[in-house]
Amino acid sequence: MSNAPKRGIHIEGLSKCYGKGDTAVYALKDVNMVVAPGEVVGLIGPSGSGKSTLLKSLGAVISPTAGRMTLGDDVIYDNGWKVKDLRALRRDKIGFVFQAPYLIPFLDVTDNVALLPMLAGIPNAESRQRALNLLTALDVQHRAKAMPSQLSGGEQQRVAIARGLVNRPPVILADEPTAPLDSERAMAVMCILNDMAKKFETAIIVVTHDEKIIPTFKRIYHIRDGVTYEEAGEGRGYD
Repeated sequence: MSNAPKRGIHIEGLSKCYGKGDTAVYALKDVNMVVAPGEVVGLIGPSGSGKSTLLKSLGAVISPTAGRMTLGDDVIYDNGWKVKDLRALRRDKIGFVFQAPYLIPFLDVTDNVALLPMLAGIPNAESRQRALNLLTALDVQHRAKAMPSQLSGGEQQRVAIARGLVNRPPVILADEPTAPLDSERAMAVMCILNDMAKKFETAIIVVTHDEKIIPTFKRIYHIRDGVTYEEAGEGRGYD
């Protein structure tokens, strides 16, 4: 049996073209990216650079034109989708954390987090226990019965992170997760993401324009005109 580590996120030669012939526009051009399990990597670029297209491709929201994507141990795309049920892929293999928490207003905190595993067929009691375990790890267990409207912005984002982790996905895609937060809360969220990545061996990509969190990344991918290149980050404070 192979002892090779899980691959986290592995993108090879990914392209996305809109239109054909003279009207063809490439949103992504031969993108390559690797994010190891337990690693948090930044993705930075100006508006229109291809960040959203890359995130939507990884999240199985849109179909690339060519290339190969591996999430965890599974090849999900190789010049065509290799997964029949993309909705189940998004639910079970990919966690999402957005700029806005998007919590369901008529469910309490525990049910907001437990809903995804319930939808995946996990028994209610186990789903709620998973939720409570994560809420405890994120230090918001005292808000387990609260409604989203009763939470602070930082608490809502912690609950959103718990929801992203609850199905134990190998991958989390975080789109501007610190944009609405002040410096102290933004750094707290990044500390949480790094801690959770290590604890659950999750590969995390954070798309951001937020300059205050740039020093937290050990590696950064820049994207411009659909092309990526990598640089070492400062990675302060999370060793």
